[in-house]
Amino acid sequence: MMKQYAAMFAKNDIFVGRTEGVGIISKETALDYGLTGPSLRASGVPLDFRKAQPYSLYEDYDFDVPTSEVGDANTRFMMRFYEMEESLRIIEQALSMLAPGPIKDPDRRISLPPRSEHETSMEAVIFHFKLVTEGFHPPRGEVYVPTESARGELGYYLVSDGGSMPYRVKVRVPSLINLQSLEPACLGGLFADMVINIATLDPVLGDVDK
Repeated sequence: MMKQYAAMFAKNDIFVGRTEGVGIISKETALDYGLTGPSLRASGVPLDFRKAQPYSLYEDYDFDVPTSEVGDANTRFMMRFYEMEESLRIIEQALSMLAPGPIKDPDRRISLPPRSEHETSMEAVIFHFKLVTEGFHPPRGEVYVPTESARGELGYYLVSDGGSMPYRVKVRVPSLINLQSLEPACLGGLFADMVINIATLDPVLGDVDK
C-alpha cells in the first residue's frame, strides 16, 4: 500500500511539479503562527509530543520524527507519507509488546463491568448505573495534556472541583491554529495555489468552526 501511495503521488511528475516550491512556510513563520504536527516539522522544527512529553508508553517505542527544512506544499505532503511509515513501525512494536489477557481496567468504579456480570451480580448493575448516570469523581485540580494527533497538538485542559462533571474544559485543536498560516503561505503565489495550501495544511473544518 505504501508503495502505491509513493507511485501515485511522491513520484508523480505532475503532482511534484505542482507542489514543489508552492506555499513555503519558513521555520520562523511556523513558530510565530503556532503551527504543530507535520506542518511544523515540514518547516524544520522537530517537535513531536510523543518524544517531547511522552505518554501512553511512547518512550518505549523506537520511531523517528521526520523533519525537513523546505517548508513547501510538497514537503508537507511528504511528512505525512513518512509518518505513515513510522506509524506502521509503532503498530508493529505495540503488537509485539501486547501481553495476553484483559484489556479493561478491573476497577468497577471507573470501568464498566461486562454485560455478562449483570445477570449474576447486583454490584455490577449498581456500578454500571452509577458510572452511566453520574460518572466518576476525579480529585480537585487542573491539568493540561498535549497529545500528538495526525494534524498536530491536540491538547485537553481540565479543571475539576471534585464532582463528576468538569468545572471547565478547553480543547486545543490543531486545525484552528494551523489554518492561520494559510495567509503567509499564499503570499506571492497563484490564486490556484490556495487549494493546494489548504489541502497540505489538512484542516478539519469542524475544528476550525469551533
